[in-house]
Amino acid sequence: MGEHVEYLGVYDADGGVRGELAYLVGHLLGTAECALCDITHTWRRKPEWDGMVRRLGVPFVLRHRDEVTDAAASAVVEATGLPVVLGRDADGAWHPLLGRVDLERAEGRVAEFERLLLAARADQDSGSPSA
Repeated sequence: MGEHVEYLGVYDADGGVRGELAYLVGHLLGTAECALCDITHTWRRKPEWDGMVRRLGVPFVLRHRDEVTDAAASAVVEATGLPVVLGRDADGAWHPLLGRVDLERAEGRVAEFERLLLAARADQDSGSPSA
């Protein structure tokens, strides 16, 4: 499969002012949750997230569910559910790396997310199932 040239994280929330407000209200009321949101943000993006992305050395794009336009990425998202983290290989194919349950296991911690991502990447490169 080879190395990933890009990562795509898709939030289980809509973008834009209306989407952000709906998620915020839903999160406060306990009716909306997104494990990827908890990993990347508090009230703003976590500095630890930016540091992790720099260490990866590969672009990591974050999108809301209504902002995913790439047909291949959309198909993978539909197959895996949200939130999800995908890796794109040099041939342009998207592969799911971390799904909702994996992201929930990180419990909002960037360091744990990084560990899970690196393990999933290593497992995918070796042909083994994700951790």
